[in-house]
Amino acid sequence: MTQSAASIDSATLAHLQAWNGKTETTQDALTLAPVNALSASLDRADALAQYGDVLPALWHWLYFLPHAQHSQIGADGHPQRGGFMPPIPLPRRMWAGSQLTWAPRNPLLLGDTLERTSTIRSVNHKAGRSGELVFVQVSHAYANAQGLALTELQDIVYRAAVAPGAAAPAPTTPPLQGQCDWRRSITPDPVLLFRYSALTFNGHRIHYDRPYATQEEGYAGLVVHGPLIATLLMDLLRRNLPEAQVLNYQFRAVRPTLDLHPFTVHGKLLDDGKTVELWGEDHEGWLTMQATATLG
Repeated sequence: MTQSAASIDSATLAHLQAWNGKTETTQDALTLAPVNALSASLDRADALAQYGDVLPALWHWLYFLPHAQHSQIGADGHPQRGGFMPPIPLPRRMWAGSQLTWAPRNPLLLGDTLERTSTIRSVNHKAGRSGELVFVQVSHAYANAQGLALTELQDIVYRAAVAPGAAAPAPTTPPLQGQCDWRRSITPDPVLLFRYSALTFNGHRIHYDRPYATQEEGYAGLVVHGPLIATLLMDLLRRNLPEAQVLNYQFRAVRPTLDLHPFTVHGKLLDDGKTVELWGEDHEGWLTMQATATLG
């Protein structure tokens, strides 16, 4: 690997924390083509989307895409840091999780024009066994003509480069392993990863550039997008409870999922009839993502 280590001292952290409170507001229209394309990519047999249809939960990630000029793309394929996002001097970036809340009486409809207000909520540094980490929490508020429709808190983590010979974190077993109501196997072939990268205009090279993923960032294969796994978990719920209205959803990435083997998504409706526990497992049965949905 060629990436060099970086250190976050107190002066650097103070500079990064100057981004706290930074906001930006953008607009986008919920058009049909991305919905039809993602439906096909997830192997759904949906009818073609029509204006006025409710946008499936989490599919708002198909919109408000980054449009950095090609000359402004960094070595990892992301836009260069230092614009809206703080310039974290650590090479590995991961979307660690999100918390989302939908307004129950104001659904996102195809054809809507939305306004998104994004805010840097916090920048925090931690030195752990795996090296230095910087956590950036970003909030997004989505509003249509009727008002606030969706809020999301995103947790982005930046990591130091993998040290040669460093041991991987110990894997964990899903708390409800073997107790699922629903299960689906997913083959994360390069076409699926390419399609999702294209649909979300995500240039991060760990998802399609195998030499970069293995030699620069230290993964054993291509990395399956965290938001794609979160979407597949929600899709599992939708396939089994198609009339359910999701009011809240939170997910946390636990372990990278690679394209080398199929993986599985699981779901269980709890006894209250309102809470759905969802999780991903790799081919060895280790927990890769944990999520909870609350139904209306």
